[in-house]
Amino acid sequence: MINLYSTQIESLSVHQIGNKSRNENIFLSDTPYTLNDELTALLKEFFFKPFREKEENYFQFTNEVDVEFNPLYKIVTEIFNNPAASHEKSKRIASLLYEQSQHPHIKSGEVYVTYLENITIDNEKVNAVGIFKSELKYDYLQFEERGTELALLHQQGVNLNKLDKGCLIFNYKKEEGYKVLSVDSNKYDTKYWLEHFLGVEAFADENFYTKKYMKFCQDFAKDVVLPAEDKKEEVMFMNRAVNHFAKNDTFEESAFLNDVIDNPELIPEFKHYKAEKSPKYQIEDLTEFPIANTAVTAARKKINNTINLDTNIQIKMDFINPESAEKFVEKGWDEEKQMYYYLVYFNKEQKD
Repeated sequence: MINLYSTQIESLSVHQIGNKSRNENIFLSDTPYTLNDELTALLKEFFFKPFREKEENYFQFTNEVDVEFNPLYKIVTEIFNNPAASHEKSKRIASLLYEQSQHPHIKSGEVYVTYLENITIDNEKVNAVGIFKSELKYDYLQFEERGTELALLHQQGVNLNKLDKGCLIFNYKKEEGYKVLSVDSNKYDTKYWLEHFLGVEAFADENFYTKKYMKFCQDFAKDVVLPAEDKKEEVMFMNRAVNHFAKNDTFEESAFLNDVIDNPELIPEFKHYKAEKSPKYQIEDLTEFPIANTAVTAARKKINNTINLDTNIQIKMDFINPESAEKFVEKGWDEEKQMYYYLVYFNKEQKD
């Protein structure tokens, strides 16, 4: 997890790049921008807010030969080695982004390169390089007194509530390609930002493996458990799966199967499904890994734990206490009504 509360912007460089394929220019500032307290507070909210709101999916620099050949990795390493040279290196970052701005859909905009201090990641204090881009311009009104009249002036500018693109590159895990966080509000040109400019891939750590394996389990429940059993068993399988991850520090596949799969006939189905589908989730040879609690918490919120019935009734299962659903919910068939039913046992109704 990251903590940006105490982060300081030590330097800010602002450049402007156009779309190279349309012969638009690049403008590189000669000197870093001098910040005051008011502008610093506004920019910190503009730059950091998307990262506080977004789930932490980490990336790492990569290259098909060696990460040292990734141009942005090389520039960022030079900044970490000599922060005083941040502004000169920022020109190379802006130029690198300009060279990748050749697709007709890519918009011109302002590039902000910052050197950041006092960021906490995984309980360690580190420095970071932030690269941000504003693209979309919005209409707004300014007002001016002209004698006895109030004039309305139409202008355009950047909306400080919406960052178009950005990344935080932490001086952490250098040998693995650094840890990188990225945001992109414009999905149509994701390859331009993530692949062509940053040159990153998912950071394969416990957070990555936990999320991937839980997503795999969710699809197994939908594709195999539901057709073989029923909706209740699909929900209960995921209920047990989530709780297995929540109560263990380390994942071990055989222990997981024994704990989570009630029907022994589904174990070979699980192994067959994994053999067939695992490349999609990047878990081909994954049978043991440390569990990331933050990933479990995030997954718990996304997993559907509700049985929706065609009689406009919903039954919501509790992912915290899965044994309750197993003990106190029964499914049956009513011959007279020719309908299925759920029988729910309880002592008293809970008050809101």
